[in-house]
Amino acid sequence: MSATQTSAGSRAARRASRRPQVQHLITADEHSLADLELALATLPMCAVGRVFIEVPEQSDVGVVVAPPRMTVTWLPRARRQAAPRAIGEALTRAAVAWSDEMLCDDSAGGLRTEVILLGGWLSTADIAEHLTAAHAVPADAIHAPAHYGLSLD
Repeated sequence: MSATQTSAGSRAARRASRRPQVQHLITADEHSLADLELALATLPMCAVGRVFIEVPEQSDVGVVVAPPRMTVTWLPRARRQAAPRAIGEALTRAAVAWSDEMLCDDSAGGLRTEVILLGGWLSTADIAEHLTAAHAVPADAIHAPAHYGLSLD
């Protein structure tokens, strides 16, 4: 093996070691903002992924501190002009759409997915069911408040 090939191989190994190994999906609503802030504070600065936060009105949109490579999306329920969405509907739709795009056909590129579901019980149950059934996300990779009593086994 030539020195050029060795150098190119070591550069590729360094690039691969810097790639994220885990992507995160985090959901929350207006009742779980304190838990959301705590969860985000525990993530490493290099964390990648998506945060969806459902709130009643546009005026409820605020600022949350997240790692730079995490995308935060606020979902005001009243934003729809026809009729406001039911509580949890926007959150469920967003998380399911994200998972269908990011977790289909092994497009995650070998990334492990860790999920924190802090929204209401109904959206949490629907999202967890979709992730485990449609995308084979392991139940132990999905975290939700214990008082929801979700059985993901």
